[in-house]
Amino acid sequence: MTDDPKTLVSTDWLAAHLKDPDLRVLDASWYLPDAGRDPKAEYEEAHIPGARFFDIDEISDARSDLPHMAPPIEKFMSRMRAMGVGDGHQVVVYDGAGMLSAPRVWWLFKLMGQENVAVLDGGFPKWVAEGHAVEDMPPIPRDRHMTVRFQNHLVRDVTQVAHASKLGIPQIVDARGAARFRGDAPEPREGLRAGHIPNARNVPYTDLLNENQTMIGNDAARAVFEAAGVDLSKPIVTSCGSGVTAAILALALERLGHSDWALYDGSWAEWGMFPTVPVATGDA
Repeated sequence: MTDDPKTLVSTDWLAAHLKDPDLRVLDASWYLPDAGRDPKAEYEEAHIPGARFFDIDEISDARSDLPHMAPPIEKFMSRMRAMGVGDGHQVVVYDGAGMLSAPRVWWLFKLMGQENVAVLDGGFPKWVAEGHAVEDMPPIPRDRHMTVRFQNHLVRDVTQVAHASKLGIPQIVDARGAARFRGDAPEPREGLRAGHIPNARNVPYTDLLNENQTMIGNDAARAVFEAAGVDLSKPIVTSCGSGVTAAILALALERLGHSDWALYDGSWAEWGMFPTVPVATGDA
């Protein structure tokens, strides 16, 4: 893997840069309710030295009934200021699953116009397995201003995705598992229909990960997308259950040099709830 401070860095890279004065490490662990894990409690027990806890559910749009939608610009800026994350910082985001929710926060930073942000490949499990240091004390942050330039082109809403579904452009790529995509497995959230957005392709995010939750190489990732019928020369909108694992697809696309992508923030939590939008089942 080639380290890239704008997309993905290795545990070796982070260990070498951990004491850099302008590095900020964020623990963005998040789990579905049925996982039975408490990310904040796990952070308080042990985290990478100097890491701040980024609460995906709290740093979100409180006005929305949908889970952890992207926060208003002002809220993001105020939370980052309080965490001591701002202009001139290199940010590295990790999670306790290895590669699950950290790419979501990578996307949020990009949405807010921040470029120097990377996901830690393999996350906290790989860091611990390799014997790197951990601590249980939270850092004492100093306020730091962040200049935000919202990037509208990186996010899509239900109306835009409905148009894409009808027209076939951009392509919609769903990161959920195949059984949920087909409608054979129930959704983890109550009240949602089963199936997928019509004309969507299915690239389960797990297909882009190795057993140790690191991201597969670019050649292998390209092959995964192409095998699912995705044309990598054309625009893509990524989707999933609630806008979290869709960011893993976005991160892989960015690593492939495919910059014409956006994330459907509401994802299936929104689409599956709307009675007026169509749902497809099966493989097609």
